Amino acid sequence: MAQENAAFSPGPEEPPRRRGRQRYVEKDGRCNVQQGNVRETYRYLTDLFTTLVDLQWRLSLLFFVLAYALTWLFFGAIWWLIAYGRGDLEHLEDTAWTPCVNNLNGFVAAFLFSIETETTIGYGHRVITDQCPEGIVLLLLQAILGSMVNAFMVGCMFVKISQPNKRAATLVFSSHAVVSLRDGRLCLMFRVGDLRSSHIVEASIRAKLIRSRQTLEGEFIPLHQTDLSVGFDTGDDRLFLVSPLVISHEIDAASPFWEASRRALERDDFEIVVILEGMVEATGMTCQARSSYLVDEVLWGHRFTSVLTLEDGFYEVDYASFHETFEVPTPSCSARELAEAAARLDAHLYWSIPSRLDEKFPGPADAAGMGTVLWNHCSQQRLGGHIRRA
Repeated sequence: MAQENAAFSPGPEEPPRRRGRQRYVEKDGRCNVQQGNVRETYRYLTDLFTTLVDLQWRLSLLFFVLAYALTWLFFGAIWWLIAYGRGDLEHLEDTAWTPCVNNLNGFVAAFLFSIETETTIGYGHRVITDQCPEGIVLLLLQAILGSMVNAFMVGCMFVKISQPNKRAATLVFSSHAVVSLRDGRLCLMFRVGDLRSSHIVEASIRAKLIRSRQTLEGEFIPLHQTDLSVGFDTGDDRLFLVSPLVISHEIDAASPFWEASRRALERDDFEIVVILEGMVEATGMTCQARSSYLVDEVLWGHRFTSVLTLEDGFYEVDYASFHETFEVPTPSCSARELAEAAARLDAHLYWSIPSRLDEKFPGPADAAGMGTVLWNHCSQQRLGGHIRRA
C-alpha cells in the first residue's frame, strides 16, 4: 500500500529515480484498473448482451448451457402439467382417448418433447394433436421463445468467438522506447510491427503521457493524461503497417518533454501508453493493441537496429532484431537547450557574430554537422540533466 501511495504522490524537488511505479497499462495491453464499490450493478443487466460477451469463457459456457436447459425444463414441466390436468396420464392404455400429446407418458417424455419442439428436431414419435387448444398455444409460445433464446445465445457465442482481441496479440511493440536525434531534432521513438500476412486496414497510432500533475490551485491529479503528437497534423499517425515502422514523437515546444534533459528524464516518473487501432482485414472488425513504457524503458541516445533487408525479389523482416537498439551520439541537454543553441549558431553563421558556438567540424553545415556542434555545446554547458526554466 505504501508503494502505491509513493507512486502517486508528488516527490521532493529532486527525488531519486523511482523504479517501482505501478503500471497503468501492462506491456500486453491489459489495463491495470479494477472497478470497486460499484453500487449501481443493475446497469450491467440493462446491457445483458455485452455483459455476457465480457464474461470469462467458463461463465459464458455455463450461461449458454443453463439458458437452454432451463427453458427445456420449464416448458417440459408445462407440457407435463397439461397432460396431468387433462387426465392423459390416466388413460395411457385407452385407445379411444385423444391425448394432448401422443406417447407422452411421464415427465421425462414431456422433457424430451420440449427439446424436440424447441430445437425443431421432430422425431415423429411424440406429436401434438388438434384436440388440445392449450397445447397449440403453448407450442406457439415455445417456438417464439426458443427462437429468441437461439438468437441471443448464439449471437453472444459468435461475437465472443470472433472478437479481435487475439488479433491484437500478433501486433508487437518494441520493448523499449528510444530518444535520439532525427534531422537535428530530439525525438522519442518506438517501433511497431505486425506478425501476420493479413494486414490491419486504416491503422492509426496514438500516444499518451501518464504522470502526476499538480494544478495552480493545488489540486493533485495522480494519473493525468497528455497527448504526445506522433504525426496527427501531418498524417504520419495513419500507418501502412506492412513492415515494422518506427513511430516518432518530435520533442518540440508543444511537447511535455521540451525542457527535459537526459538526467531529468531519468529522474522523472511517468508512463507512456501507446495505442494502435485499425480494422482486421479478414473480418472487418475493429482491433486495438496497447502497450506502455515506463521511464526505465526509455533509452536516451539509442536508435533501433534495422530489421528490413532486400532479398531476391522480396523484402524480408528479421523479427529477431525487432527489439534491438544501438547507441548513437546524442546531446544530453534538453530539446529547448538544443533549439537555443541551434538558434545562436544560425545567428552566428548569418551575421558572423563571434560566439562560443564557433567550432569547426568536417563537412558542410548539414544536420549531422550541426548535431555534432550542438552536442559539444551541450557538453560544455554541463547541464547535468537539470531543466533550465525560462
